[in-house]
Amino acid sequence: MHVDEVDTDAALARRLVAAQFPQWAGLEVEAVERIGTSNAMFRLGADMVVRLPRRAGAAKDIDMEHEWLPRLGAQLPTPIPVPLAQGTPQEGYPWRWSVYEWLDGTNPVVGRLTAPKLLATDLAAFVTTLRRTDPADGPASYRSEPLPQRDADTRRALADVRDLVDQGAALSVWESALRAPEWTNAPVWIHSDLQPGNLLVSPEGRLSAVIDFECAGFGDAAVDLLPAWYVLPPEARALFRTVAEVDEATWVRGRGWALSVALLELSYYRHSNPVMVATAQHVLDEILAEG
Repeated sequence: MHVDEVDTDAALARRLVAAQFPQWAGLEVEAVERIGTSNAMFRLGADMVVRLPRRAGAAKDIDMEHEWLPRLGAQLPTPIPVPLAQGTPQEGYPWRWSVYEWLDGTNPVVGRLTAPKLLATDLAAFVTTLRRTDPADGPASYRSEPLPQRDADTRRALADVRDLVDQGAALSVWESALRAPEWTNAPVWIHSDLQPGNLLVSPEGRLSAVIDFECAGFGDAAVDLLPAWYVLPPEARALFRTVAEVDEATWVRGRGWALSVALLELSYYRHSNPVMVATAQHVLDEILAEG
């Protein structure tokens, strides 16, 4: 997926665990079906997962995750990853890496949600609780910039995918988001990447866990409205907005964030990751269908 990505596989994960955590050396190691764009994951026994950054940028987030996930997890209504151990470079692998508790669930499949309104309520509870958490001395989110700072990159991505997206309709939505009043309150905690690959649901369709916090930190609450278009159908989207108590300006900025993120993902992954491409195309279709 990335030109600077290192090779990872279950054999490497097995060697790293055996060398650095001999108490787990006898446990089975196998690749996880969920394919992360920033980290490769390998099931370790029944209750743990090894997480190996694919790129240097992802490796830089390890300290933040190990410091903040336990602190955030104690306050949130939905389980999030619990770090158990931190590994070091070895076996030809260049970066630090992590072992986390395993979290059960499957990624939601857009269009085939078991209980979309219940999921909308659960997502709203999660983002509302997270944004009310004291930012304390936490880091800025990976997506902490004001929306107008994404203008050039968003327009460039839109031009790159002009064969796939209605340029005029997308620009209309984007320019509307740029005109919306900016976030003037104090920054709040945001996950910043609440899309299907970072959410887990139970067989009953409830939100069972939220994963992949490398983009987390403080920023504009609008960024955490991504699941409104990335995950939820229109009727559940409206419920999500109501329960999350989102005002008009924040909602318009949130739609702009979803548009921008989807355009950049569609442009970046169009030849390397069909799952991400399909997700981004769905988001854009949902946004533009709203008119």
